Amino acid sequence: MRCVEIASFGPPEGMRVVERPDPVPAQGEVLIDVHAAGVNRPDVIQRYGKYPPPPGASDVPGLEVAGTVRAVGEGVRRWRKGDAVCALVSGGGYAERCVAPEEQCLPIPAGFSMVEAAAIPETFFTVWTNVFQRGRLAAGEWLLVHGGTSGIGTTAIQLASARGARVAATAGSDEKCEACRRLGATHAWNYRTTEWVEAIRDATDGHGADVVLDMVGGDYTARNLDALAQEGRLVQIAFLKSPRVELDLSQVMRRRLWITGSTLRPRTPAEKGAIGRELEAHVWPLLEQRRVAPVIDMVFPLAGVADAHRRMEAGAHVGKLVLDVRG
Repeated sequence: MRCVEIASFGPPEGMRVVERPDPVPAQGEVLIDVHAAGVNRPDVIQRYGKYPPPPGASDVPGLEVAGTVRAVGEGVRRWRKGDAVCALVSGGGYAERCVAPEEQCLPIPAGFSMVEAAAIPETFFTVWTNVFQRGRLAAGEWLLVHGGTSGIGTTAIQLASARGARVAATAGSDEKCEACRRLGATHAWNYRTTEWVEAIRDATDGHGADVVLDMVGGDYTARNLDALAQEGRLVQIAFLKSPRVELDLSQVMRRRLWITGSTLRPRTPAEKGAIGRELEAHVWPLLEQRRVAPVIDMVFPLAGVADAHRRMEAGAHVGKLVLDVRG
């Protein structure tokens, strides 16, 4: 099979398309003929040598795929050869063939192309477990999403809106703020020109955000706490600035705030499978009704993987970048 190898850590030029033996599905795994694979920021961090795959996972980057089942390992019950699936994987997605635990595979939503389906797993699993399971966002509450036009951001805005929450977002340009509003955010602010803590307070008549979804960290953290409502929840899923912060814990105590977060990749197949079952029950109907859908920014051939990474690092994209593995 053809796949993308990180030959040297650093710039995108360190990736190359090579040939490797096909992976073999172990017990409880399926082998997928990959049609398309999503590109995500953790792939970029892995390319720099700062996010190694978990033990036992492929060193080939790529955390989500869509394709057809080619073979199944011993003990697989749900899937058969020829089934169309999308899957969350711990690595190996940038390849013509990829293995995935059975429970991390989901049927491709009715009416979705392979490219669209490949843009679903990583962001939808992440948003569901963080915003709705850990953040407990409920209908009528306020969600503040930082990085509203990222893959995570575009997913969070749509899902929260579809489930009856009110959404505000930050983004790096007026054009991106407009994109957030088109996706369902009632308010969107350019963080370069607007003080968003004051803005969310004004927009909510002083209430603040019930949940903040943050991937910035650093000096955003204290400001996120300022932006929260009484008993608000800060959900941290990345730290583009810094993982180290200084906080006034008395504010957390006085206002009964919650600080939580998670990393998806190291979690067990059983844990990811539990998230997947909730997605299939609660989110797949929204996808099939087109009330939510992944926002596709650009599609690249497998040989154009370096260009996909450059676009992600430039921050110009709105939504998801996808590799057409067969293109």
